[in-house]
Amino acid sequence: MFFWAYRTNIGVIIMSSVIEDTQPSGSASLSLLQRISYGSLDVAGNLLYCFGSTYILYFYTDVAGISLAVAGVILLLARIIDGIDAPIWGIIIDKTRSRYGKCRPWFLWLPLPFAVFSALSFWSPDISMTGKAIYAAISYMIASILFTGLNTPLSAILPLMTLSPKERLVLNSWRMTGGQIGVLLMNATALPLVAFLGNGDDHAGFIYTAITFAIISCALTLFAFKNIREMDTDKIQHEPKLPMKKSFAAMKGNWPWILMVLANLIFWIALQQRNTTIVYYLTYNLDRKDLVPLINSLATIQILFIIAIPFFSKYLAKTWIWVGGLLVATFGGVMMWLAADNITFLIAAWILGNIGSGIACSMPFAMLGFAVDFGAWKTGIKATGILIAFGSTFCIKMGSGLGTAFAAWIMNSFGYVPNHAQSAAGLEGIIWAFIWAPALLFALAAIPLLFFRKYEAMEEKIRHDLETVNS
Repeated sequence: MFFWAYRTNIGVIIMSSVIEDTQPSGSASLSLLQRISYGSLDVAGNLLYCFGSTYILYFYTDVAGISLAVAGVILLLARIIDGIDAPIWGIIIDKTRSRYGKCRPWFLWLPLPFAVFSALSFWSPDISMTGKAIYAAISYMIASILFTGLNTPLSAILPLMTLSPKERLVLNSWRMTGGQIGVLLMNATALPLVAFLGNGDDHAGFIYTAITFAIISCALTLFAFKNIREMDTDKIQHEPKLPMKKSFAAMKGNWPWILMVLANLIFWIALQQRNTTIVYYLTYNLDRKDLVPLINSLATIQILFIIAIPFFSKYLAKTWIWVGGLLVATFGGVMMWLAADNITFLIAAWILGNIGSGIACSMPFAMLGFAVDFGAWKTGIKATGILIAFGSTFCIKMGSGLGTAFAAWIMNSFGYVPNHAQSAAGLEGIIWAFIWAPALLFALAAIPLLFFRKYEAMEEKIRHDLETVNS
């Protein structure tokens, strides 16, 4: 009832104030305002969601008093649900028909519920411990589901905003830069805000900080809703809803999509495994846990290279930019092994690896739109939602879960013992989990892309054919 009241009352007020601009044409460049607005969606999402994913475990155990075992079960269940809800949201988007298109209306309907439940995740009611655990599980899982509901149309709307490959690449650079800014702002302000707003009370500090981030996130998402546009909304509004069977039929024979999903899933396994185990490598292998904040902050240097991707695309095919990023990430891992205990060399190698992974991370979002176009061109079915949901959100969440699990399995198999000096075998296990397994997976992710290039060469013809049909 709360959600419906928000959608029908507040939503109507906001919608009635929006002046509809001329819809973008398929090949036209979009305005600076639309690019900024698209980027602001990832600032909004990362600011709030990354605050939750970074600090929720600490809040549960050290503030709310929930046991580590119970907190672990809550987070595990959330990850399992994450693997299921992405394709469901994709199907929902494919069935959405509104005056604002398929994806854009969700930026009006979901930001307030997402903000509310994200903030409520950092509130611990004064009830029994069992009640606290149940409340924590429900609030966090709903927040996670709503985040998927916002993040899926964020990716899916890109091919609906423009048919131009060049403009999609530019928009994606704005998005990825916005995402990095969101993470940077969260990392820089979260704990100082907790200390300031709580005035010594961590429980108050966390809930007030969550509310602050929730308000900013909601405002940025509504700002984006007001300014971005989908193509052909009149046509979409009167199209019959896409049956689920047809949504899945769009995957059949869509080799560009299959190859990108495979590459992106492997990439996220590698990325999560590397990023999860850096703290173990610094703590146990180098005895330099003090470097963790510095190392994590240096990862933001990749923003400069994400911004430069449209420039690179003038000279290189998008496939080779993606492959190049993966190979640079692989090389950075090998260089970290060669650095051994040379901290300067290690930091340089870490930066290099993050530049590569940053480029590789951004490319699927820019290129999945082509897979949607290919499916529409080949089958006549434009199943934007489910293709993008599997290709982006599912890969991120499933890959991140598998990456964390693989890291734990590798270290455990070598005899890792928490909070103790490690044996030689335990230290070797950390090296494998942090360096060799991610490096091998980064390289492995490049293999499907070698077969993708021939499809990218068809992009201009497919775009031309679709523009002809749409006109």
